[in-house]
Amino acid sequence: MIKNSKILVTGGAGFIGSSLTNKLLVNNEVIVVDDLSMGNFSNLVESTNLTKIEGSVTDKTLLEEIFIKYNFDYIFHLAAVASVADSVARPFETHLVNFDSTMTILELLRNNNNKTLKRLVFSSSAAVYGDDPILPKSEMSSIKPLTPYAIDKFASERMVSIYNNLYGVPTSATRFFNVYGPKQNPKSPYSGFISILVDCFKKNKKITIFGNGEQSRDFVYIDDVVQALILLATSEQAQGEVYNVGTGKQVTLNELLGIFQDISGKNIEIVYAALREGDIIHSVSDIGKIVNIGFENKFDFKSGLAKYLKYEGLR
Repeated sequence: MIKNSKILVTGGAGFIGSSLTNKLLVNNEVIVVDDLSMGNFSNLVESTNLTKIEGSVTDKTLLEEIFIKYNFDYIFHLAAVASVADSVARPFETHLVNFDSTMTILELLRNNNNKTLKRLVFSSSAAVYGDDPILPKSEMSSIKPLTPYAIDKFASERMVSIYNNLYGVPTSATRFFNVYGPKQNPKSPYSGFISILVDCFKKNKKITIFGNGEQSRDFVYIDDVVQALILLATSEQAQGEVYNVGTGKQVTLNELLGIFQDISGKNIEIVYAALREGDIIHSVSDIGKIVNIGFENKFDFKSGLAKYLKYEGLR
């Protein structure tokens, strides 16, 4: 648990960032920086503990001003252009957000010699594993980034580790698997399948599955992700390390649809289309490393989905 601390959350108006911020606001002062390209300040609860700053993490002057004004106890660097396709189309522009901003923050911490900082937590992605067919993916698995997005995520997580080891900036990093839950934007180009499914269901639209539906993912509920982020910020063992954040369980898209329809009590029309080139067929995490420092999933897939659908008014 984090209490009585000053915290920076970049990307704090987005899906994961707002969920984390709302949890932290109960006992802490939280400063959120977000350019609102994918997030919305309406995702955040109103609180005297909250400071909202609209701006980009690529703005070095803005970041310098923030770091001069505040001495942070914790920093959660979640801001990113989270679209793989966007990184392929605009590799340089997305690199500025997905890697250069990390370097800017690390350099500000190194040069300012911030004595109050207890931890910087960087959010990486399971995308760093690429299409390596060996499962489950552990932190020691082969790294095969296939896109500029994945390369920037891996480079950033390695850089935060180097700054921890060489310069004494206390850091940890996560590799998120397929996160889902309330406030996930179905219009985002990197939205999870579940948020798109919920949106189609609400609008009585068909859902398209590329492939036969037997491809599988490791779906992790947002509350467990927030729990993991706070754990990595406060665990001494986590300093300088990177951790998978998932469930360690595979769910096929066909199984997902069946559970969705059982919980909602309604059917949705499904269209199967040709598998897209480059799509990964199976992905699942090995979470043994984070479990060893005290992490425990509170939600299996069925209970997490049930909570999400209740939030959306679909059960």
